[in-house]
Amino acid sequence: MRIAVSYINGMIFPHFGHTEQFKVYDVEDGKIVKESIISTNGQGHSSLAGVLHDVKADTLVCGGIGGCAIEALDQMGIELYAGVSGNADEAVAMLIAGTLPQINGKTCQHHADHHHCGHDHCSH
Repeated sequence: MRIAVSYINGMIFPHFGHTEQFKVYDVEDGKIVKESIISTNGQGHSSLAGVLHDVKADTLVCGGIGGCAIEALDQMGIELYAGVSGNADEAVAMLIAGTLPQINGKTCQHHADHHHCGHDHCSH
């Protein structure tokens, strides 16, 4: 299992579409066997789903997230744990233990009024 977390300074970054880094955890037999930090290379919003797909993440833990990004993650088969805050390592430990609540559909409210989803991307 490969878990990605929107990341800044040890914490879960609160806005998925603006995250500049992901912390990626490789998990085997219920234990973290490798951790790395990857850059998003300036990509944002639903394009970040492609970044996660490229690093072969199958699960994402993040704070707020817009509907288009949720849709893109779903299309790529990436499981979503949204609306999470706090320490990234602690959240992943909870996920591995099965105690992290899954709140799919948690969206950034400012996206609700200004964006709509196209076939492949978000647009104004």
